[in-house]
Amino acid sequence: MNTFGTNFRITTFGESHGAAVGVVVDGCPSGIAVNENDIQPALDRRRPGTSPLVSPRNEKDRIEILSGIMEGKTTGAPIAMLVRNEDVRSQDYNELRTLMRPGHADFTYQQKYGIRDYRGGGRSSGRETIGRVAAGAIAMKFLKEQRITIHGRILSVHGRTGQGAIESEILAAKNAGDSVGGIAEIVATGCPCGLGDPVFAKLDAQIAGAMMGIGAVKGVEIGAGFAVAGRFGSENNDPITRDGFLSNNAGGILGGISSGQEIVVRIAVKPTPSIAKPQKTVDIQGNNAEITVKGRHDPCIVPRIIPVAEAMLALVLIDAVLEQAKYRK
Repeated sequence: MNTFGTNFRITTFGESHGAAVGVVVDGCPSGIAVNENDIQPALDRRRPGTSPLVSPRNEKDRIEILSGIMEGKTTGAPIAMLVRNEDVRSQDYNELRTLMRPGHADFTYQQKYGIRDYRGGGRSSGRETIGRVAAGAIAMKFLKEQRITIHGRILSVHGRTGQGAIESEILAAKNAGDSVGGIAEIVATGCPCGLGDPVFAKLDAQIAGAMMGIGAVKGVEIGAGFAVAGRFGSENNDPITRDGFLSNNAGGILGGISSGQEIVVRIAVKPTPSIAKPQKTVDIQGNNAEITVKGRHDPCIVPRIIPVAEAMLALVLIDAVLEQAKYRK
């Protein structure tokens, strides 16, 4: 499935080492002021080659809007956006024609489809997220008009906190030919009460699914998250007064519906699976082998995943806002 959303639908396309990657957005309300300058800053935060902490692949990731916008405003027609792949070195992946990278999607893609794009991972590459970020930037423009804002930050990397310690941890892993994971937090402020539906379409369920749909994410928390398992109800409940809630352990969602408080989401991001250290694996025939992954890879995905996670939260919220509008008609 390459499409996400119900009211505000996005379909991403393209591969890591193909001609381009991009997205088609359908169901976008008309009249939103949007141009390339609204989208490019988010892509710049996601793109590689910006510091020693990320992949050195030198992509400019310049957005091209192909349709759906006239005279600087959305028309209600599908919006097609494109980013061309320019710094491609597919030869770095020749060894992966026959070898499966541990921790990567190589093995499962091969088993499911009988074929896989070994050049940088194809659709399983982080470059697929460019389309999500571009679509998310449009969603954020709409949400901002509703006074809803979204912001993400790094909480920790490999158990370390604080900018200096985080940078040191990433560089140490990089120098060792290894990688590290971490935790990021994404917060939505200004959400009205009433977004989401109570049973199978709970707002927190939609958010969790969206976050888990990011390739590197292996865990999601809403509000207090896993900490609730060690609490009494008297500790975990958020008391209510005439002036509002006194705490936010629920993370802004009760019964699957937004409470009007901040929506707080945390994601656990795994270490980059493509590492230079020798690892045991199998070849395409199932024979035992050893692999040392070449190419240009992030020693830590966490810094570049922030705009992706922000975009996914924006896509869930714009869908919920548009759905809620149906109830008010």
